[in-house]
Amino acid sequence: MAGITGTLTAQVMSLLTSTTSGINVRIAAIEANDTTLKGVPVKSIAAQNVSVDLAESSGLAQYPALLVYCDKVHNLQREKFRQFSGRVHLVIEARQTQPTLNMIEQNTEMYVDAVCALLDDSRGDWGDGASYTGGYQVSYEPVVKGGTNFVQRAKVNFALEVSE
Repeated sequence: MAGITGTLTAQVMSLLTSTTSGINVRIAAIEANDTTLKGVPVKSIAAQNVSVDLAESSGLAQYPALLVYCDKVHNLQREKFRQFSGRVHLVIEARQTQPTLNMIEQNTEMYVDAVCALLDDSRGDWGDGASYTGGYQVSYEPVVKGGTNFVQRAKVNFALEVSE
């Protein structure tokens, strides 16, 4: 499974870091349409699943951040003679921090909206037997104290159909 999940995570990272249609291009477009938002370009995009506490204590946390990781894998054996035919569930986690609570949720929502717009535009064949048919689920976590600022996390969960 490491081959499948690693390859798909790398594809998502590539989408997010694209200089023409990636996350920072989308954030700039959202900000241009709503001047009340105070987002800054995403500083860190990493393929890892690490808690806020651990990231903060390691000194490597840079915000805003997007973390990409595989949440679960379902080999449903839809195609009986394939090694894998099922779903791979991925997560893009947005983390945002600021010194005050003012507008923290609105700014976090802006990063999530940019991720969702990217996914909406990425429907279709991803190559190597993977396809994204659309659909995602967003969950917001409460604002917590992290380091010297407040931190909010939001997770965008989505699934890719894979046949290999």
